Amino acid sequence: MPSAHRRYGKWTPGGLIAAGEKIGPSAAAFFQAVIAARPHPEQGFRTCLGILSLTRSYDNARVDAACRRGILIKARFVASIRSILKNGLDRAFLDETSNDQPLRHRNIRGQGYFH
Repeated sequence: MPSAHRRYGKWTPGGLIAAGEKIGPSAAAFFQAVIAARPHPEQGFRTCLGILSLTRSYDNARVDAACRRGILIKARFVASIRSILKNGLDRAFLDETSNDQPLRHRNIRGQGYFH
C-alpha cells in the first residue's frame, strides 16, 4: 500500500464512530450517516477525519451542534459542517416546537369531527 494510504488502514468504521462519540452523540450519528451514505464505508473516512480535525479549531460542543444541524439538513460533507461553524449556524435557534403542538383554531375540526 502506498505510504499516503497506510494511515487509512488503521481506521475502521467502528473506530471512527467511537471517536465521534468522544465529540458527542450527534457527531457519532453524523459519522454513521456519512459511512452509510457511501457505497464503500472507506469512502466516508476522509469526511469523518475532517470533522475530527475541526475539533482543533472549535470546541466539542459546537462541533456536535454543527453535526446535529448537518443531520437535519442532510449535509454529508466536511465543507458543510465547516460552513455551519464559520457562520455560527450551530448556535442558531432551530424551531423544532412547531411539529410538537397541533395547530389550534376554532375553524379546525380535528379527527373527532369525522367519526
